[in-house]
Amino acid sequence: MKALHIGPQERLAAALAGDLVAVNGLIRDRMASRHAPRIPEVTAHLVEAGGKRLRPMLTLAAARMCGYAGTDHIKLAATVEFIHTATLLHDDVVDESERRRGRPTANLLWDNKSSVLVGDYLFARSFQLMVETGSLRVLDILSNAAATIAEGEVLQLTAARNLATDEDVYLRVVRGKTAALFSAATEAGAVIAGAPDAVVQALHGYGDALGIAFQIADDLLDYGGTEAAIGKNTGDDFRERKVTLPVIKAVARATPEERAFWLRVIEKGDQRDGDLAEARRIMARHGATEAARNEAMLWAGRAKAALDAAPAHPLRADLHDLADYVVARLL
Repeated sequence: MKALHIGPQERLAAALAGDLVAVNGLIRDRMASRHAPRIPEVTAHLVEAGGKRLRPMLTLAAARMCGYAGTDHIKLAATVEFIHTATLLHDDVVDESERRRGRPTANLLWDNKSSVLVGDYLFARSFQLMVETGSLRVLDILSNAAATIAEGEVLQLTAARNLATDEDVYLRVVRGKTAALFSAATEAGAVIAGAPDAVVQALHGYGDALGIAFQIADDLLDYGGTEAAIGKNTGDDFRERKVTLPVIKAVARATPEERAFWLRVIEKGDQRDGDLAEARRIMARHGATEAARNEAMLWAGRAKAALDAAPAHPLRADLHDLADYVVARLL
């Protein structure tokens, strides 16, 4: 009988099972509202929709790997999940998305106002939780991450639909909207455990590189993945006219005719039947997809290298393999 392969996310979840139960219990407790029942309705729709709790697991794993034996890492992991959920609620309104984690988005089932206001509530709850740890350093890390995420989302608004957006701007967007929370999650876990500064910085670097690899992979899957793999409609980035890494690389190598195509579909928004397929053909023709895939692999390698300075612990191997896992979807 063939052995069942268990991936690094599943191994992390198994190793942190007790902590995750506590995190989920805290999330359910803190998303409640005595006066506004819509808050837990909207929150539960997203929180309990099958998300893998990747970001909170990074906090839990970092803390445990650094020898932490207290309970404040549970509060920090719940904080990270609340920040993440709040950004998803806001994102789906901004992007006018219709699917998230394989289900209709909250703004589609309720309305934009509910999504925005519940997102605001979750941000407020996240700050209450992080303050309860009594660590000003942790508060500094996570509050800065929240500000960086918001800044990254605004930057993406100006970078989208603009073919002048280059790889440097794209990286700033990705560091803001995605990697900031990954790196804050791992860094906060190390800080609450009292880890040495060198270890704290190493785990920050791991989270940063992992988040960048994760987002590049996500952007690539929008052009070549399946809805089951990414939990949302494929082609959404194209329809929303986002200038992501595979588009940037394709535009940089485009012929005059191809550049006219990108101008029409991205900057002018004149999209027609067959345009998404044509975009994929142009990317393949110039090796743009392969080049973006190589970038994702490069960042995954940097994430693994950052772990060299982390404490020897069984969870370190799982985090190492997780870096390969986030880009394995591209192979």
